[in-house]
Amino acid sequence: MGRASRRAPFMWRFMLVLARVLVLPLCRLRVCGRVPESLRDGPLILAANHISPFDPVVMTAACHKVGIAPKFMATGGIFDAPVAGPAMRAAGHIRVDRNTAHVADALPAAVEALRGGAMVLVYPEGRIGLDPWMWPERGKTGVARMADLAGAPVLPVAQWNTHTVLPYATPVGIGRSLLRAMRRRPVVYVRFGDHPVDLSRVTGTPGARAMKSTRLIMAAIDETLAALRVGEMELPREVDHTRAVDNSRVRPRG
Repeated sequence: MGRASRRAPFMWRFMLVLARVLVLPLCRLRVCGRVPESLRDGPLILAANHISPFDPVVMTAACHKVGIAPKFMATGGIFDAPVAGPAMRAAGHIRVDRNTAHVADALPAAVEALRGGAMVLVYPEGRIGLDPWMWPERGKTGVARMADLAGAPVLPVAQWNTHTVLPYATPVGIGRSLLRAMRRRPVVYVRFGDHPVDLSRVTGTPGARAMKSTRLIMAAIDETLAALRVGEMELPREVDHTRAVDNSRVRPRG
């Protein structure tokens, strides 16, 4: 565990352990890959795909398993919840008020954390992806801008099968979903990429660099996810029928 992880707030260290306890009856967590030792003290951006409401819990458990404690960029609604909100603030996570006038506040907060040597985990899609084949959608440029402003490397992270625990429509039917997961305990995967995304050759204006870097980051998440989806490269074996259909942000891929 890097120095940045060791100095994480007590509440966050407690939540990391709690996540391991919470996922145990619901799934069999398999974590592969590792965060290189040279990157563990930060700054570092972890860029992950987003397929289920269960993702943050699984990702927290996976981070504990590999010995890291990144700050999560999370939707503002969680910070307003009665119990989760105070815990998120005490843990030092970063609030993202999407679709409000305050959404721009998240970028400088993340950059400040990175410049202080933190590790930050973010979902570049900005929402649970609605790609019909459950591949990452077109990403927002915020991650690329963070990397550029803070001089931080970006490591791709992929997770798979979390939709078999909690589907897209959660909290609708959450009781039924949890009981089903406890009966089946599906295998859920998290994979940390082998190396940071190479953004060294990206040139142009700040806007052009952000667009080009975002495409490279999403392609790297694709590549990391592909190793978890062997035999499921087109449709997943288990389709989440509660997912909305939205082709507006589908990315072309090989």
